[in-house]
Amino acid sequence: MFRFLLIATAVVACAYAAPQFSSPDHLATSSHVQDIRPDGSYEYRYETSNGIAAQESGVGGLIANGGYSYYAPDGQLIQVTYTADANGFHPQGAHLPVGPAIPEAILKSLEYIRTHPQYVDQQQQQQFIQPSTRQLAPALG
Repeated sequence: MFRFLLIATAVVACAYAAPQFSSPDHLATSSHVQDIRPDGSYEYRYETSNGIAAQESGVGGLIANGGYSYYAPDGQLIQVTYTADANGFHPQGAHLPVGPAIPEAILKSLEYIRTHPQYVDQQQQQQFIQPSTRQLAPALG
């Protein structure tokens, strides 16, 4: 009897602690457009009743441009625009973190490296390409 009471209490506690979701009756898609063309290009956009919106257009597998927006739990409107292409995914938004600026000394160093290619000693380069038989003799002996 004690085990049954313990298990029943645990089940009730878990059910009470579970997140409470709003009813799906309160959420609805207010608009939805989708167009897929024979040349592989496409476009879609949608909006929901709770403030979520998204749109994208592009050419399948090659490039995409779009954006989305939603309201954060604190009520702030989050908006993101993006481009996705051969160079990767490039999001932009006021809420996204931005790295620190590159220090001036590093910029100068990079410019120096760019304008002064590395010099490789011809004799040192030959040593790596064609080792002399004199260097191989102890290893063969």
